[in-house]
Amino acid sequence: MLIIGIAGGTGSGKTTVVHQIMNELPETEVGIIHQDSYYRETNGLSYDERALINFDHPRAIDFELLVTHLQELKAGNIIEQPVYSFVTHNRTEDTVLTHPRKVMIVEGILILSSPELRDMCDVKVFVHADSDERLIRRMKRDIAERGRDMEEVLSRYQTTLKPMHQQFIEPTKAYADIIIPNDKYNTVAIDVVRAVINQRLT
Repeated sequence: MLIIGIAGGTGSGKTTVVHQIMNELPETEVGIIHQDSYYRETNGLSYDERALINFDHPRAIDFELLVTHLQELKAGNIIEQPVYSFVTHNRTEDTVLTHPRKVMIVEGILILSSPELRDMCDVKVFVHADSDERLIRRMKRDIAERGRDMEEVLSRYQTTLKPMHQQFIEPTKAYADIIIPNDKYNTVAIDVVRAVINQRLT
């Protein structure tokens, strides 16, 4: 199994890169694990308490479970990937059955901050985008998909997203094998990733 880690700041374009890679591979050969599915359970907290959690800090992620699930997939076992709700700030009762594939993509802002997870990645990719562009994308997404208002998004960006990015996300660029500048459609970098995948699969 080839494990590809794709990191980068919020709104950097990770999802676009994931789709560009997945579109070139047979559906039966590639699977994906989202870091966002592995936020820790917060059943013991009220909604207001959950809303105050710093979701951009590495301790908000259940890396232990994520690593265990990757190990299970590498061993040829099916896992039940958690489903997280950004509306309730908690895991739901649902899970997604995830089958082992020749290529597993693990994507999320903090995946390169975990030494154990980094060690499991055969290829580490960091998607870089201008901070203004990332803020605009984040604002559009949170308002449209997560029921936030502009004031809430801007406040979270200033108090949490920006300082966490500078402290925990940007430094992990140093661990990347490939850095994709996502200020435009970057076909060369994507082609390099595809070439590495094809080389490993043949």
